Amino acid sequence: MAASRRCAWTGAASGLGRLLARLPQPALLSLASVLAWLGRPWLRKRRRIAARNLELCLPESGPRERGQLLRATMGDTVFGALETLRAWFAPSARLRGLFEVEGLEHLRAAMAQGRGVLLVTGHMPHFELAGRLLGEALGRKVALHARRHNDACVDRWIDDARHGAFSRTIAKKDKAALLAALAGGEAVLYLGDQDFSYRHAFVPFFGVPAATVTALPALMHEAGVAALPLWMRRGADGRYRLRIEPQWPDWPTGDPQADAARYMAELEAVVRQAPAQYLWVHRRFKTRPPGEPGVYA
Repeated sequence: MAASRRCAWTGAASGLGRLLARLPQPALLSLASVLAWLGRPWLRKRRRIAARNLELCLPESGPRERGQLLRATMGDTVFGALETLRAWFAPSARLRGLFEVEGLEHLRAAMAQGRGVLLVTGHMPHFELAGRLLGEALGRKVALHARRHNDACVDRWIDDARHGAFSRTIAKKDKAALLAALAGGEAVLYLGDQDFSYRHAFVPFFGVPAATVTALPALMHEAGVAALPLWMRRGADGRYRLRIEPQWPDWPTGDPQADAARYMAELEAVVRQAPAQYLWVHRRFKTRPPGEPGVYA
């Protein structure tokens, strides 16, 4: 009973999510701008992290340019939260005409082999919407590989909400479930630009050594599947452009360090095209090489 009362907010949250998910794109963008401005006192910590990341990764930019990018980044981060609600709750009719997909034939060809596919991407604020839109284009939902939330109520609510966008959510530590999904022919959205503080290699990301998981090539080998890059960018017109690429040539190489470095180099090239559309508010560089001081105050 106590647990039910503690989680009583989830129904109202889902109702609000459904309402916001139906807003037209211009209204959602305007709402994000207002919320980003109103939320400044509550976003101070994340703003400091983003500012530090931009300072580390874009030293060639002056303070004024980085300040402009920081404001755009915080707006895109808030908009990303609204885009996530759209991914979970929007009816398909609301999404039609909002996106286009390039390279879907690469995914169809890989899935025609009778095995699943890993769709590798990065921490963009809109990565869950990318998964939902790809499912709409493919005609079947994809699965999501993601961490569980520490709060049981929040975790249950997110898991239930994600059923609107994904076939299932696979916990990041549940390797058996991930292998089963791939063996069953599912496409799985996989974010490899993560710092789990274990099983990682330090590779350059914008010239900064970043602890990066190295499990992807071994997972591909064990499951017998391909890994296709999936990128999404929101254009100035508010429409989304998804791009599925063939697996990178001559990759993986068998060298975990080199393979992780290639992944981060490809991601960096994508981020540079629209830097505000990366999740700079997360502590990408929290784990440092031995002997190096921390970069976040």
